[in-house]
Amino acid sequence: MAGRDPGRRGERRPAERLPIARVCVDLSNPHLNHAFDYLVPADLDEDAAPGVRVRVRFAGQHLDGFLLERVERSEVPPARLVWLERVVSPEPVFDREMAELTRTLADRYAGSHYDLLRLAVPPRHARVEREPVGEPAPDPAPPPGEAWDRYPLGGAFLEAVRGGRPARAVWQAMPGEDWPARLAELAAAAASTGRGALLVVPDYRDLRRVGQACASLMGPDVVATLSADLGPAKRYRQWLRVSRGQARVVVGTRAAALAPVRDPGLVAIWDDGDEEHAFPRVPYPHVREILTTRARVAGSSLLVGAFTRSVEAQLFVESGWAREIAPTREQVRVAAPRVDAAGDETQLARDPAARSARLPGIAFEAARAALSSGAPVLVQVPRRGYVPALACASCRAPARCRRCAGPLALPAGDDGTPLPPACRWCGSPEAGFRCVQCGSRRLRATVVGARRTAEELGRAFPGAVVRTSGGEEVLHDVPAGPALVVCTPGAEPVVPGGYGAALLLDGWALLGRPNLRAAEEALRRWFTAAALVRPAGEGGRVVVVADPGLSPVRALVRWAPAWHASRELAERRELGFPPTVRMCALDGGPAALAEMLDTLTLPPTAEVLGPVPVEPRGAPGPGAGGGDDAGGPRERVLLRVPVEHGRELVAAVAAATAVRSARKDTEVVRVRVDPPDPL
Repeated sequence: MAGRDPGRRGERRPAERLPIARVCVDLSNPHLNHAFDYLVPADLDEDAAPGVRVRVRFAGQHLDGFLLERVERSEVPPARLVWLERVVSPEPVFDREMAELTRTLADRYAGSHYDLLRLAVPPRHARVEREPVGEPAPDPAPPPGEAWDRYPLGGAFLEAVRGGRPARAVWQAMPGEDWPARLAELAAAAASTGRGALLVVPDYRDLRRVGQACASLMGPDVVATLSADLGPAKRYRQWLRVSRGQARVVVGTRAAALAPVRDPGLVAIWDDGDEEHAFPRVPYPHVREILTTRARVAGSSLLVGAFTRSVEAQLFVESGWAREIAPTREQVRVAAPRVDAAGDETQLARDPAARSARLPGIAFEAARAALSSGAPVLVQVPRRGYVPALACASCRAPARCRRCAGPLALPAGDDGTPLPPACRWCGSPEAGFRCVQCGSRRLRATVVGARRTAEELGRAFPGAVVRTSGGEEVLHDVPAGPALVVCTPGAEPVVPGGYGAALLLDGWALLGRPNLRAAEEALRRWFTAAALVRPAGEGGRVVVVADPGLSPVRALVRWAPAWHASRELAERRELGFPPTVRMCALDGGPAALAEMLDTLTLPPTAEVLGPVPVEPRGAPGPGAGGGDDAGGPRERVLLRVPVEHGRELVAAVAAATAVRSARKDTEVVRVRVDPPDPL
C-alpha cells in the first residue's frame, strides 16, 4: 500500500532489521505481475513476518496483499518507498516453499502470482483464527503393507514412502480394489515418519470414502479434510489445523492441492483424468501438474492412481519419469468381472436386433441373472433427466428454442411424469414446437436420460426395486440385495460385496462427443463402474452397449487400460496434441487476437494454428450478461511448440499479455496453457 501522506512520514520510523517488505499485491494487470517493496514501520515489525496477509496502498487505493519476504534494502529509491499500512493478521498463511511453488506454477500457466496464492489460501475467518490452538497429533503407527505387496513394485513404493525416499509411480488399481484403504496406508506410512501426506480426489463422494479410511487407520486427529463445499468457517478451521501442524494428513478435492502440508512425504492424486481436477479459474491449473511440481519442490513421493490411465500418466511411464504399479494379467483375470460388448458377432447371431437395441437381450439376461441371485444391478446412463435431448421427428434436425436457440429437452416433474418440452438454457417452455428446417411439429428423443431409463426398467422388471443416483440426488452407497441402480457417470453408489452386473448404456453418446478426450473419458467412466462389479468367478458381469470394434470397447473387454492409453498417446504424438507438445490457446475477438499475435515474439519452432471461429463460452441464463463473449464473434488461435520449448512459448505469451495490459487494451484475450481439450 502506498503508505501514508508524505507530510506525515516523519511520524513513523522503519524497522531496525530487514526494513523492506516484498509484497505480492492483488492486481489484475498482467504488466504488474511482480512483487512491490514497502517500508516496514517499527510498530509492525513483529507482526510483518513472511507469509502474512497485509494491506497496502497502491495508486491511491487500499489493496490486499501477501508479504513474501523481508530484505535489507530495495532497488527502489528511498524517497519513493511508502509504508506498509497494516498487517491484517499475524497468522502466517504460507511458507517459503509455498511461495516458490505458487511462483513456479504462475510461470507455468502464464498467470499472476497473486492468483495462485489466492487459490492456495482460503478467505480469512477471524473468529476461527482466534480459537484455541490444539496440540499436534502424534505420529501414527506404521501401517501393514500386505495389500501393496500384491502389486509388482507396490511394496517397494510403500517402503520408499516409509523410508522418506522420493519415488514416483503410476498406479493402476486392480478390479474391485479398496483404493481408499490403499491410499490411507500410504498416507500413514508417510505420517509415521513425521512427514505429511496430501491425497487429492475428484469429488466429495470420494473425499468421504478416503477421509473415513484415513481416520479409521490413523485416528481423526491426524487427518484434515479440505473441500470448497465445507463452508467458510469449517474450511478455514481445517486449513488452520494443517497450517499450524496439528494435522499431518490432508484429504481433499482440488481446493486442497495447495494445502500447507508441512514437509510432505507423499502427494497423491486419484483418477487424474477426471475433469474436476482442472481449476475453472484463471490461470486454469490442473491438480496433476500442481502435485508433480510440488513433489519436485518438496522432494516428496508422488502417486498418480486410477482404475484406468490418462495419456499424461502414460507419458510419465513411457518416458521413464515414473514407474508403473499394476496388477499382473493373472491377477486381473481373477479379480475382474466378465465383460461383453453388445453387438459382437456371437451376440448378433443369437440376437440380430442387438446392434440397434438400447437394451439388447444380453443386457436383460445379465440383469435377470444378477437379480435372481440376490445381487443389485448397476445401470449407467450418460445423461441425467428424463429426455435431455430432442430432435425433429421428420428431418432429425436438433430441436431449438425460439427465444435463445438453446436445445430443447423433455423434463420430468417431481412425481416422475414428463412435462412439456422446455429450453435447457433459458428454461422457457416450448409447447408449440415447429421445426425451422421442415416445418414439422413432431419431436423425437435423441438421448434418453436416467429418469426415463429408470421408468423403462421398472416396467421391464416388475417388482424390482429401482433407485436413481445423479444430479442433485447422488447416493453414496446402497444396501446389498436385488435392486436396479440407475445412475449417471460419476454417481455410482458403492454396495457391500459389489454389484452382480453392470449395464453401460448408450456408449455412442460418450464416444461420439466432439472432444479430443472422448474415448479416454468414456473408458474412464466405464472402468469406474465396472470396478464395482463382483469378479467373474462370483458371477459378476458387465455389458457395454457400444460398437465392439472400437478400441475403448476392446480395452474394456480385455481390461487393458494401459494398452488403450498407449494407443491414445501414440496418436497424440503423431497429430501433435498435448501432452506430447506444449500448447497455448488464445480466445478473443478478431481484432484483439490479431493484435496479440502481432505483439508475440514466438520461438522459431512455434506453429500458429488458426484463427478459427468459436462458440461463446457457456450458455446464457435468464438475465445473464454477455461477459467476455459480449460484443461480437470470437476466434481461437492455437500456438504449438515441442515440449522442450514450452517455457519459451509461455514466457512469450505472458510478455505479450503484459504489453497489452500496459497499453490498457480493454478487450480480453483469454490464455489457457495446455488446455484439456484444444478442439
